Amino acid sequence: MKDRKSAIKLILGIGILILGFFIINRLNIFKGYGPNEIKEYISGKGILAPIIYVGLLSTLPLLLFPDSVLVIAGGMVFGLYWGTLLTSIGSLIGAGIAFFIARRLGQQVVQRLIKRDLVIFQNRDKRSGFFLILILRLIPLFPFKIVSYSAGLSDIKFKDFAFATVLGSLPGIIVYTNLGDKTTVIGSREFYLSIALLIGLFVFSFILKNIFKNKSSEAKD
Repeated sequence: MKDRKSAIKLILGIGILILGFFIINRLNIFKGYGPNEIKEYISGKGILAPIIYVGLLSTLPLLLFPDSVLVIAGGMVFGLYWGTLLTSIGSLIGAGIAFFIARRLGQQVVQRLIKRDLVIFQNRDKRSGFFLILILRLIPLFPFKIVSYSAGLSDIKFKDFAFATVLGSLPGIIVYTNLGDKTTVIGSREFYLSIALLIGLFVFSFILKNIFKNKSSEAKD
């Protein structure tokens, strides 16, 4: 009975993946697009724009498209506050999709999907899962989708993963959304402040990433 249920889940999961790839390729949404083009696309959807934006964010685990470009476009369309809220919702949905794809379909399917090694969570204590995800989400230099897929292959509970994702992703989301919002006033003090915040985020991320790598190396030794 369990084997039958597992087979059904596997077939459904593969079917969803195939359907997702077909829709994305058919719509040809992201190819050759930057923040301005995505802004025009989303803005043209009228009252459906927030739903379209959240939907696009949710598809990012299936794509190699950079998350930051879409988030900047979200800031351009919706502003800092609504852009931050919608991006947080869409990012959580996308992270959840990647998490459950990995958990239900396994490592081989995920590696074929993203063509990257998933080794972040090897030999990790599941009780520290929340703090591990929180730290990695605070480091934008760690690819968002790689962390999500890796977490799905670990023993981390989804509720810990989801809560840590929301909290840890928030600083980066605010910085990129604010940058998109301030592109409407290029040359202003607010615009240059948004650039300074972006630089600060990368410096903080670089330092935190090195600390994390050193701690990981010490733990292995």
